[in-house]
Amino acid sequence: MRLTMYTDFSLRILLYLGTKERSERSTIQEISDAYNISKNHLVKVAHELGKAGYIETVRGRGGGIRLAHTPGEINIGEVIRRMEDDFHLVECFNPAGNHCPITPVCGLKGVLGRALNAYLQVLDEYTLEDLLVNKNGLKMILQQQDA
Repeated sequence: MRLTMYTDFSLRILLYLGTKERSERSTIQEISDAYNISKNHLVKVAHELGKAGYIETVRGRGGGIRLAHTPGEINIGEVIRRMEDDFHLVECFNPAGNHCPITPVCGLKGVLGRALNAYLQVLDEYTLEDLLVNKNGLKMILQQQDA
């Protein structure tokens, strides 16, 4: 199972913001510099995170982004479900695009479905706070990359 870069970037933004104080705003440029990834990509991702209610965005001079909730209130499984565009592991997971002739008698779909559910169930057990267990170390690395 693989996450898209979009979801990867979503989690990176949340991790970056999780290293900051709740009142402290960060810019997309800071995050882009810290991870050495495209600012244009991050703008789109941050917009979606804002629409989903995970971050607050403030435009204009002195603006930026920050977490909209405490890290303990942001569930990783929920974030991934929200940011991924689909979970079609194989063709038969997509009823609209399934042309596989063995679908009616194949046992693979059930096995992969169970695996996907187990994968998401594990992610549901974690919050952003759990991922920030070494918050100070993460903050130091991100600040070094940003400099």
